Amino acid sequence: MLKLEEIKKPIATELDDFEIKFKESMRSSVPLLDRITHYIVKRKGKQMRPMFVFFAAGACGGINESTHRGAALVELVHTATLVHDDVVDNSYQRRGFFSVNALWKNKIAVLVGDFLLSKGLSLSVKNQDFEFLRILNEAVTEMSEGELLQMEKARRLDIDEGVYFEVIRQKTASLIASCCACGAASTNAPSELVTKMHDFGEKVGIAFQIKDDLFDFGFDDVGKPLGIDIKEKKLTLPLIYALNNTSKEKKRTIINLVKNHNEDQKKVMEVIEFVRNSGGLAYAREKMLSYQAEAFNILEAFPESEYKTGLEQLVRFTTERNK
Repeated sequence: MLKLEEIKKPIATELDDFEIKFKESMRSSVPLLDRITHYIVKRKGKQMRPMFVFFAAGACGGINESTHRGAALVELVHTATLVHDDVVDNSYQRRGFFSVNALWKNKIAVLVGDFLLSKGLSLSVKNQDFEFLRILNEAVTEMSEGELLQMEKARRLDIDEGVYFEVIRQKTASLIASCCACGAASTNAPSELVTKMHDFGEKVGIAFQIKDDLFDFGFDDVGKPLGIDIKEKKLTLPLIYALNNTSKEKKRTIINLVKNHNEDQKKVMEVIEFVRNSGGLAYAREKMLSYQAEAFNILEAFPESEYKTGLEQLVRFTTERNK
């Protein structure tokens, strides 16, 4: 499997420039805010979302100053949602480090998330990047609706496969889709090309989330605790498939374990073993590869270039990664 550093090579200079501009976009006159945003930037992730923006722009005509602003907006929105998510989930770690709410408490974390969102909006309004705002507004709306839909269904544990795909399309795929759409829009590409890139990103995002869901059942050895989704009463694709392909009695037993014994690690492992033995992992992987193939089919409409190749490699990375 290609490493992310290898995939980044065609846009390495752009990503270095982006890092500088992204830090600048977070500047504040409040020392506390500057300390917190500095802490956030130091612990940045894989930069996959900016990579999608830059590669999409390159595949649609070329990277320019507008592309950098689109990447900054996406990353500001993404970072804001992560800060807010940690508050909602009462999570005290992010990427192996203390989360903002763990160090500065919930009230400050919520305000920091709001600040990052407002910085993204200001950046776009100042430069009249109204198409970016339209794209990201749609994504943030979808992400909020997806999160609430998942919470509602988790209470009753009545999620089916159709609802599952709608939740992950909204929660995860909508932001990756917006990255690709912003990249295309930054080149003044025709609307049909922007739509194609959006659709491509959506397929990739769904495949990405299915891969994440597989990790929860130990599909790959990633050194992370198993069954986190089960403990949070989230019915993901491997479990949904397994429940739909077993007896009514067994289904009732497993749902009871998820609903009433989700804090008991032995019971959680019983659910995991049930899924492993019921073909749930193989089915989910098949679905993931199907969405990957759909993403590749969309890319066929674009001319050959190192940027198109970069997108293809990113797609493979999302489904072959081990963490």
